[in-house]
Amino acid sequence: MSVLEILEVPHPGLRAVARPVAQIDDSVRAIVADMFDTMYDARGIGLAATQVGIEQRIVVIDLQEPESDEEGAKPVRNPLVYINPELVSVSEEVSVYNEGCLSIPEQYAEVERPSGCRVKWLDADGAGHEDDFDGLLATCIQHEIDHLNGVLFIDHISRLKRDMVLKKLAKARKAA
Repeated sequence: MSVLEILEVPHPGLRAVARPVAQIDDSVRAIVADMFDTMYDARGIGLAATQVGIEQRIVVIDLQEPESDEEGAKPVRNPLVYINPELVSVSEEVSVYNEGCLSIPEQYAEVERPSGCRVKWLDADGAGHEDDFDGLLATCIQHEIDHLNGVLFIDHISRLKRDMVLKKLAKARKAA
């Protein structure tokens, strides 16, 4: 297992449309393990394979929610794997979340998305699943599926806000 390089804007690989995983085998499970290592190392909650230069429809998510509501409660890992995820349906109701992205480091913007969605996917053993998501998990899975389709969260905000985010990123890179 290893930590992979995360592509950052404006890398053209972030605009690639990932192809479906044809067969889930040990090589795919190794990619999943490396993606978790990479996501945890970067302190993210979701990662799409395209973000690490792998053009396959693989997503890993771990919201790492705290074990209790107490301040300073330890986060509990709950690693989730989605292979060939598809949005089956989305709710008419929308929610706004201040999204960030490992490929656009330290930059955030409020993004409006459907508050709920139904997703179909395969797990790391090849078993099929279909389930409804809401809250942060719904936002996160939609964000990661967007990555698999070459879409970034900044594509969901106004041109003015997008330009501001990219200028802040350029300034932060220059300062580093």
